[in-house]
Amino acid sequence: MNSTAQIPEFNPSGVGLKNGNFIGLPFSEATARIILLPVPWDVTVSYGEGTAFGPQAILETSVQLDLFDPDIPEAWKLGIFMRPLDPEMLATRNQLRDKASGYINFVEEGGEVSDNALMRKTLDEVNEQCEKMNNWVYQQSKKILDAGKLVGIVGGDHSVPLGLLKALGEKHRDYGILQVDAHLDLRHSYEGFTFSHASIFYNVLKERAVSKLVQVGIRDYCEEEVEKADAEGNRVTVFFDQQLKENRFGGMNWNAQCEKIVEQLPERVYVSFDIDGLDAKLCPNTGTPVPGGLDFSEAVFLLKKVVESGREIIGFDVCETGNSEWDANVAARIIYKLCNLSGKSQRLI
Repeated sequence: MNSTAQIPEFNPSGVGLKNGNFIGLPFSEATARIILLPVPWDVTVSYGEGTAFGPQAILETSVQLDLFDPDIPEAWKLGIFMRPLDPEMLATRNQLRDKASGYINFVEEGGEVSDNALMRKTLDEVNEQCEKMNNWVYQQSKKILDAGKLVGIVGGDHSVPLGLLKALGEKHRDYGILQVDAHLDLRHSYEGFTFSHASIFYNVLKERAVSKLVQVGIRDYCEEEVEKADAEGNRVTVFFDQQLKENRFGGMNWNAQCEKIVEQLPERVYVSFDIDGLDAKLCPNTGTPVPGGLDFSEAVFLLKKVVESGREIIGFDVCETGNSEWDANVAARIIYKLCNLSGKSQRLI
């Protein structure tokens, strides 16, 4: 049973309420079925910073969204609640980011970390705090999952969902990941950072419960990452953006391509949605924008195909949202759609 009987006065066609809740919804953490966990962290970003402020921007702009979902009538009744940002995490991010930026500049200018005591200390401190962030996400996610609710991570950079993926690995013995992204994110300790945003799926593949990683929209990567994907064999399947486009130029429609993508996934699916997987016109202020990518409707169609196939979405993250109203507007719409499709896949709505 959902909690809508307790809120008959809520009008889903009314004015977007600035009540501090995602899209102005009337749910609390106790009554919601999906909990959005914001993680304001972008300490290791190697290009544009500011995605740590993405969660707050998403929350503030979400009141501009209408609640009607033509694919899922009365989807809002599922119940979505976004937790407040953790002030200590944001404070730690702010304190560390300047140090990390100095370290990154040092490395990119050819400096040898082993010869510089200050840089070694900075690297150790960042790695330690990133590990603490991962543990925090794991602990918070585990509590939410144990309460019988779904979790959606709202980043922050793409390093932040590792803790949730670990918690899901304890709950589900086998699951796959659908990653929408411009990047493979398979680098090993990029720039020395063990938990870099560029290393998230290198770290995720250490989780034995992850039986399959399907990467879509990829168009910016290095040789090391291609070698890593190849070394994983059938466990990793990559749908490069250029090949997707060339397939279309040759007459293969998006529906047929989505079917090929979805058939690679197991029964349980986690969706990891890096906003830079979209066309850069939709996310100009993301951390590492890249030409190409999926249009909004293409991404939504792919997510719908996952659910229409009978597969179950067990969780998700939406990361790398730039700190601007437009980027946040797009991300909020992706988040709402993922919430609704997750609920539908689990027959909660």
